Amino acid sequence: MDPTWRPLTIADATELARLHAAAEQADRTGEHLGADDLTDVLTEPNVDLPRATTAAWAGGRMVAYGIVHRRDEANPVHLVYLESIVRPEYRDDAIAAHLIEWFTETGRDVHARSFPDAPLELRHDAHQNQHWIAGVLTRAGYTHRRTIVTMRVSLTDLPTQPPLPTGVQPVPFAPEYDQATLGARNDTFADHWGATDFTLEAWRHKVTGSKDFRPELSFLVLSPHGEVLAFVLSHFFAADEAATGVREQYVSWIGTRKSLRGKGIASGMLGHTLQAGRAAGYERALLSVDLDNATGALGAYERCGFRVADEWHAYLRPA
Repeated sequence: MDPTWRPLTIADATELARLHAAAEQADRTGEHLGADDLTDVLTEPNVDLPRATTAAWAGGRMVAYGIVHRRDEANPVHLVYLESIVRPEYRDDAIAAHLIEWFTETGRDVHARSFPDAPLELRHDAHQNQHWIAGVLTRAGYTHRRTIVTMRVSLTDLPTQPPLPTGVQPVPFAPEYDQATLGARNDTFADHWGATDFTLEAWRHKVTGSKDFRPELSFLVLSPHGEVLAFVLSHFFAADEAATGVREQYVSWIGTRKSLRGKGIASGMLGHTLQAGRAAGYERALLSVDLDNATGALGAYERCGFRVADEWHAYLRPA
């Protein structure tokens, strides 16, 4: 029997988590998402559930899904982000063709309703172990254009960390610095490939207002006037600990304004944050970095003990 397709609803979060878990048994990406995590995805400001999501059902189970994420701006290309998972036993040509056609049509529709005057590109990421979807994308004309590496360091035997430069004193994140931190993030990442400014709504949903955000493991460097000059922000994902038994600190955002780069602030701030994580009982830390955007960053992370663990590949196609 062919699967039945319909848009996702928030009530599908538990079944969506089961689908992710089934796929993870085959793909081993290291990502573990619970129903509450997927509820966060389904309620993102840039996800239009009725018009930009789809899910396939067969035998009372969800067997595949797709989401098209609108971006906050076109900079200058509207780089629409796609995501999908298919149960291993349903990975066939029919499902592949349906998803590719749906991504194209829905991506164009989302684009027409948001940034119709900008060029459009579709982006779907795949872990190095996700060979099936990588093949589907390649045959559909997507090209592997970027590589994002995951890096890890043990906190139980953390090496000696780079010192903070003289006069640099980190302060813990606090809500009164939220908008200033957003401003620093938008400024810091303005020249990064694929980056767009976060709106305050999206920033609070995905970052500082997320249930996973850990303000006690997030630190800022402030100017005398309260401007955020540098920042390291951390998250913690309970579903990962439940699946692996390892309490892992995710260093989600690291940034230094251009005027202060090259002074050892990033590595010093990161080291300070890792030591705070170790003191709080975390066993390991994780971060991700775009290899082509990693000017100086990769070396800073390696000085803190991080080593590459695996890769994610960004596949793109004009639409």
